[in-house]
Amino acid sequence: MPSEKKISSASDCISFMQAGCELKKVRPNSRIYNRFFTLDPDLQALRWEPSKKDLDKAKLDISAIKEIRLGKNTETFRNNGLADQISEDCALSVIHGENYESLDLVANSADVANIWVSGLRYLVSRSKQPLDLMENSHNTPRFAWLKAVFEAADVDGNGIMLEDTAVELIKKLNPTLKESKIRLKFKEIQKSKEKLTTRVTKEEFCEAFSELCTRPEVYFLLVQISKNKEYLDANDLMLFLEAEQGVTHITEEMCLDIIRRYELSEEGRLKGFLAIDGFTQYLLSSECDIFDPEHKKIVQDMTQPLSHYYINASHNTYLIEDQLRGPADINGYVRALKMSCRSIELDVCDGPDNEPIICNRNNMTSPLAFRNVIEVINKLAFFASEYPLILCLGNHCSVQQQKVVVQHMKRIFGNKLYTEAPLSSEAYLPSPEKLKMKIIVKGKKLPCGQDVSEGEVTDEDEEAEISRRLSEDFSREPKLIWLCKELSDLVSLCKSIQYKDFETSMKSQNYWEMCSFSEAEASRIANEYPEDFVNYNKKFLSRVYPSAMRIDSSNLNPQDFWNCGCQIVAMNYQTPGPMMDLHTGWFLQNGGCGYVLRPSVMRDEVSYFSANTKGIVPGVSPQVLHVKIISGQNFPKPKGACAKGDVIDPYVCIEIHGIPADCTEQRTKTVQQNSDNPIFDESFEFQINLPELAMIRFVVLDDDYIGDEFIGQYTIPLECLQPGYRHIPLRSFVGDIMEHVTLFVHIAITNRSGGGKAQKRSLSVRIGKKAREYTMLRNTGLKIIDDIFKLAVHPLREATDMRENMQNAMVSVKELCGLPPIASLKQCILTLSSRLVGSDNAPSVALCMKDTFPYLEPLGTVPDVQKKVLAAYELMIQESRVLIESADTTHDKIVQCQKAGMEFHEELHNLGTKEGLKGRKLSKAIESFAWNITVLKGWCH
Repeated sequence: MPSEKKISSASDCISFMQAGCELKKVRPNSRIYNRFFTLDPDLQALRWEPSKKDLDKAKLDISAIKEIRLGKNTETFRNNGLADQISEDCALSVIHGENYESLDLVANSADVANIWVSGLRYLVSRSKQPLDLMENSHNTPRFAWLKAVFEAADVDGNGIMLEDTAVELIKKLNPTLKESKIRLKFKEIQKSKEKLTTRVTKEEFCEAFSELCTRPEVYFLLVQISKNKEYLDANDLMLFLEAEQGVTHITEEMCLDIIRRYELSEEGRLKGFLAIDGFTQYLLSSECDIFDPEHKKIVQDMTQPLSHYYINASHNTYLIEDQLRGPADINGYVRALKMSCRSIELDVCDGPDNEPIICNRNNMTSPLAFRNVIEVINKLAFFASEYPLILCLGNHCSVQQQKVVVQHMKRIFGNKLYTEAPLSSEAYLPSPEKLKMKIIVKGKKLPCGQDVSEGEVTDEDEEAEISRRLSEDFSREPKLIWLCKELSDLVSLCKSIQYKDFETSMKSQNYWEMCSFSEAEASRIANEYPEDFVNYNKKFLSRVYPSAMRIDSSNLNPQDFWNCGCQIVAMNYQTPGPMMDLHTGWFLQNGGCGYVLRPSVMRDEVSYFSANTKGIVPGVSPQVLHVKIISGQNFPKPKGACAKGDVIDPYVCIEIHGIPADCTEQRTKTVQQNSDNPIFDESFEFQINLPELAMIRFVVLDDDYIGDEFIGQYTIPLECLQPGYRHIPLRSFVGDIMEHVTLFVHIAITNRSGGGKAQKRSLSVRIGKKAREYTMLRNTGLKIIDDIFKLAVHPLREATDMRENMQNAMVSVKELCGLPPIASLKQCILTLSSRLVGSDNAPSVALCMKDTFPYLEPLGTVPDVQKKVLAAYELMIQESRVLIESADTTHDKIVQCQKAGMEFHEELHNLGTKEGLKGRKLSKAIESFAWNITVLKGWCH
């Protein structure tokens, strides 16, 4: 079968439009009509039928078109009752006439919408001489380059070459293409020309390459950003990088450097332009990776207490199979340490010849010598990260062999071993920075103040739980084990103790003591006492280990416990799958050092946070994540899928993981029978209430009636996303990056309630025309404190009004410029500037600086439609002015209230008792106080 012809040039778009297709015509009264649209053969007008108008009136002259918009970006679409049912990516509008009227259309697919938008933009910009260019499509720089490539390989200089040589040449230029596909393309071309010979001419080579190697979605993007040329110059690239990709401090020289590195033709490199092939290479390069390169370095504050970080942790590190029969294997440690794991587990038992061993105590067949294991640990401890490594020691040795364990550790680890006694004058654990290159032993310790050479301590919690489960006697006392003083002395900052309840812990637990929780117990506490769990984890380390029922080494969902602030969530590294993807993805951030700083609402001594919150988190600005899944590249066949031959029907799932209020999942439609370059072109929106804890997992699956098969995935923290057009390198089921297998997406992050993260984020998005929401402060029931918080009510309203007014003013400008809410202000100004130039290229406005603010003054008469835009622009400048001139005063008032409130923090209990509050009422007052402080802090940042 001939493959479907792809769009690879402006002439392809024009041919498609001349043949015509059905588009839906949307009217302001919400009615939608099916009409057949065509482009006149002379390229002068757009026509549609059937129509009640005369044939001459059911048309639109190309010369009358002002601009073409992709998406639902006109009043008609915004106010249409059926707008929600229309896909953003299939909508387009043709703006025409002096009053900027709109012809609003909906295509059957995003691909068709793109063809009309690209073709019409091309015609409008080339309206002076379109025909010349159409005929000269073979004189483009791309064809000149391809001819040069062909001639260099045509050693005889006959202008023809063997098909085998041509196939090799194309494969060399594009290694991802399958040979069978290239041969099929040559056969199609030769068949269309009714040729009998299989030799390939220069023109056939160029045609085959263009059709095989042009990705239509990249071509449409190139045409859009190059202002309808078929290449980018340095200026186009600069605007693309600033306005779309969120790159700051870009210069023309930097853009020329990119062109020199990626443009394939000699001519392009010399003249400074980037054609479609070089642009495609650039978009696929690591320079356009979705992962923000800043986060490949240590970017977080590493001087906070150890309890303020999530710590990359492994469970039963010595196992590489299941929990029951799996043998111990040294590679478990090698893998974990190379993946920046900072908490590993050693179960040590008595071995022969007085040499302790590490083994699976359910399968003693392949023990590892303890000495060999710690030699490997010593060698790799700081291979991937210089921050502290915690050794969770499961001690099942006799006192005699415990002493051997100590000797080996002291000799092999030397001064890396951290044994300094904790200072009782401190309130928190030391920081990762202070503990750099140190190995910390977690284990049991003999009671303080007893000068004995050995003594009895309770068994480790995990061991005790397994024993109880095996005996089914849940009431029995924990087993006691003997511990020698030397091993006890190696434990300093991570002394294992048993958890009773939060009340006991908050009263009597020392900061250097830590509890381990079984998965079931941690889940129960997380559901019943989420706020208390977060508060407990501000000061103390918590370790959560998988249920003893997971004998197949399956993994728990780490996010459930990270949401409550648990630092050490132990994972079975040997078991790939969604849970391990989340874990690996999460610890890619902060330079992959194995430590990730928790959000401030989970660290600050006085703050309120509950993982189970149903909506906005106090003190945190929610954000909206906009994801457009554009296309996929070179999807492999799912492993083990043999029923369907080489054909796959891919679709993409986007999962959001975070606090429960943020967790959701959406999917694209299925693309039938396309693994090479399936086009999805679908847009999604997700509200994220706690961005610092959110992760996005992109999963590609094969839609099969027997059961959807896994193709690839990529998991990334929201904080590490780069905005703009990005390629996602997909990983296999076991987590390896698959060569050339990518997902092409567009990402934008907007602040739902104003503000904005640095300059690289797009700015704002409309909440909708509902009543304005003001942040509510809670009543504590303590008059002196409530009176202070009352003083913050007015400044908080002022701050909300300033932020929302500024945001709404920006959205109005975007709407009047015909741009979506995710557009940046730079894009608005670019659109505006092209409109404010008359037919004689003279500007219709002048830029005037008044008190350092940029106003636009009309020069002569301006059409009504432009007056509206100028009025919206002026309002935006006014709101900016109000914000800039008043923000500091309002901010200072909020800071004063927060400071005044905090002065009563130490007195809360006494004040409550005086007012007669006790028990639950007193706890509620303290909680409300923390809530209010958190809200005020959020506004001060």
